[in-house]
Amino acid sequence: QVHLVESGGGLVQAGGSLRLSCAASGSTLSVNAIGWYRQAPGKQRELVASISGRGTTIYVDSVKGRFTISRDNAKNTVSLQMNSLKPEDTAVYYCMYLGIWGQGTQVTVSS
Repeated sequence: QVHLVESGGGLVQAGGSLRLSCAASGSTLSVNAIGWYRQAPGKQRELVASISGRGTTIYVDSVKGRFTISRDNAKNTVSLQMNSLKPEDTAVYYCMYLGIWGQGTQVTVSS
């Protein structure tokens, strides 16, 4: 059974940075694609970034050039480096792997 735990969220001013981490147990993250999603109040959950087993990355247009997804196979973690944060990035961020979701971590960006 895959178990995912996100961390690294918090409150930051606009223009600041945060680094989210998704730690996995019960499975190796290096084989299949893993994604970071977010859900803002009153909005649908959306894919923010994903990384394939081969390292191919995909980003939603609104975060291109600001967010970077990466994988650390030795630690079995996937990170999301978020720079130049905007108030519209405020949401609960989740990682998802093989249909399994973590509990989420809150990111709040103040203007």
